[in-house]
This record gives sequence, structure tokens and C-alpha cells, in this order.
Amino acid sequence: QVQFVESGGGLVQPGGSLRLSCAASGIDVGFYTMGWYRQAPGKQRDLVAQITSIGSTRYADFVKGRFTISRDNAKNTVYLQMDGLKPEDTAVYYCNKLISPSSWGQGTQVTVSS
Repeated sequence: QVQFVESGGGLVQPGGSLRLSCAASGIDVGFYTMGWYRQAPGKQRDLVAQITSIGSTRYADFVKGRFTISRDNAKNTVYLQMDGLKPEDTAVYYCNKLISPSSWGQGTQVTVSS
């Protein structure tokens, strides 16, 4: 059974940083294109960043230059480094496969506020 456990969220002031982690079980994240998604209250879930099996990355325009996705195959974990956080980044953040997503984890709440 595929499971994702997201962690690392919290309350941070505008301009601050957070590093999110997504620990996977039941799959090898190194074999898949993995994505970080976010969902704000009342809004749809959006793709934020993705990393392919060969390490190529792509970002949504609204986070480009501020967020960095990475992966540690030995730990079977995907990361999202978030710098220069803005109030509009407030959301629950999830990770999943980009193609044929598995069941969603509980996500991790990120709140950017002064």
C-alpha cells in the first residue's frame, strides 16, 4: 500500500523559510515523477513543483525562484525548500506521484502570517 507522510509545516512570518518533507512507503520515489501540491481553503489543489526520475525539475510560476524541490532516494523522501514565503502561500501541502496519483496523505499546514 502506497502512503505519503508530509511534515515540516508551521507558522512563519512573510519572507521566512520552511522545509517540507514527504516520506513515502510502498513505492520507490526515485522511479516516478513526484510532485508537491497545495490546497488553500475553498480552492482547488494546485501543482507547485515536480521532479522527474532523472532529477529534472519544474515549478509553477507563482513559486518559481522561491521554492526548490529535491529528492533523497536513500531515504525515499521528497523535499520542498520554501524561501521568501508570502501570505498567499498559506495552504495545506501534499506530495504524490504526478501520473496516476495514489491516495493522498494528510498533508502539512503552512501558514504565512505576521
